[in-house]
Amino acid sequence: MTYLAKPKLHHPTLACNAIGFTRRDYEGKISTLCAGCGHDSISAAIIQACWELDVEPHRVAKLSGIGCSSKTPDYFLGQSHGFNTVHGRMPSVLTGANLANRDLIYLGVSGDGDSASIGIGQFVHAIRRGVNMVYIVENNGVYGLTKGQFSATADQGSVSKKGVANTDSPLDMVSMALQLGASYVARSFSGDKHQLVPLIKGALTHRGAAFLDVISPCVAFNNHPGSTRSYDYVREHNDAVNQLDVMVPRAEIVVDYAAGDTMEVQQHDGSVLRLRKLDEAYDPCDRLAAMNLIQQRHAMGEVVTGLLYFDQQSNDLHGHLNTVPVPLNTLQAAELSPGSAVLDRINASLR
Repeated sequence: MTYLAKPKLHHPTLACNAIGFTRRDYEGKISTLCAGCGHDSISAAIIQACWELDVEPHRVAKLSGIGCSSKTPDYFLGQSHGFNTVHGRMPSVLTGANLANRDLIYLGVSGDGDSASIGIGQFVHAIRRGVNMVYIVENNGVYGLTKGQFSATADQGSVSKKGVANTDSPLDMVSMALQLGASYVARSFSGDKHQLVPLIKGALTHRGAAFLDVISPCVAFNNHPGSTRSYDYVREHNDAVNQLDVMVPRAEIVVDYAAGDTMEVQQHDGSVLRLRKLDEAYDPCDRLAAMNLIQQRHAMGEVVTGLLYFDQQSNDLHGHLNTVPVPLNTLQAAELSPGSAVLDRINASLR
């Protein structure tokens, strides 16, 4: 099968962001996924978020594993750094890259098979170490590349396309991320662009481990009655706890907000995360309350979406290790080999 390449020429009237890029400049190759796949909607949301944030594409490193979801980095940010790792090992490669060059924006894209099954150990350690990254799981509850078997995140009692019910208990990666210490945790739906784009923008401007679980229906194997990952089910059972907007510092900002309570959270890079609460009793800075809410709503058959937790005092792996402020891959021989006298002092301190 032959796929046409996207034209490189852009219409001169296309809107540009503050750094002169059009939205087309953040696109990638033409998707080869099934028509209607939720993963393509997530790719579009990432493109929109990066364009609105004026992200320089060459400053982004996108990494993935194996699976339908791990193909998607080829469909966005075509001018960025990219690395497709082996199955389930993306978090370790991302951690190593982040340690070597802290100046890049790290975007890890994975799936429920890639992260919740073979890569579960990799996911756990990357989150608990606080690697400065955006970790997106495109969660459809099935193994799409191998014809629709239940994944580890499939709800118990969910019915497959062939009519078989899942008897296994599911893994909730949002609850795991909260327990492991992630400092930005959110869940969204691929079909809800108005919620998903701001959540991605907030994650990109956050320092620390930012985790997004995005329910993304598989139109080939998991978009039928009986599935809890279908478009209809999620729309009917979606419980959005909040709606947010991200504002980056600029000379002039014009924002139109509906009436309601708001909470402004100062980011480390100077940007502001503005959260509009729909439920006055919900506090997104309470990790325990977030974990309880997820379990309560799950027991009621509801899917909680929105910004579930945010740590205003978050740190990252470089802060924990107290590394130098410059990227480690820029250090020269003189800095890496300070001489025998310094080595003698270090050895003496360990005796």
